[in-house]
Amino acid sequence: MIKITEQAKEYLNSVRPDDGHITLGVNGGGCAGFTYKWGTTDEWTEKDVETNWIEVEDILLVDPVCELYILGSTVDYSKSIEGAYLTIKNPMATSSCGCGESFGV
Repeated sequence: MIKITEQAKEYLNSVRPDDGHITLGVNGGGCAGFTYKWGTTDEWTEKDVETNWIEVEDILLVDPVCELYILGSTVDYSKSIEGAYLTIKNPMATSSCGCGESFGV
């Protein structure tokens, strides 16, 4: 469903709560139609993970409602002189805004 690069795994592991997960969802909005919604949680039980969210490599919980919007995506972590940030290479996106914060399908 979603791939996570080694650089992204290292970063996500460094910022997630102890025994918690990073969460990823999609919201309507932005200049291209949808935006990615990142979060963290440390309140999930194994049952919640199995029944409600899609777990990716024991790091990331993906909201199942947005699965069709991000199917086949790759999460990466980039560092440059402009800063460090997570990026999502999304093959389902048919358009994006100039700043890369939103996408259309």
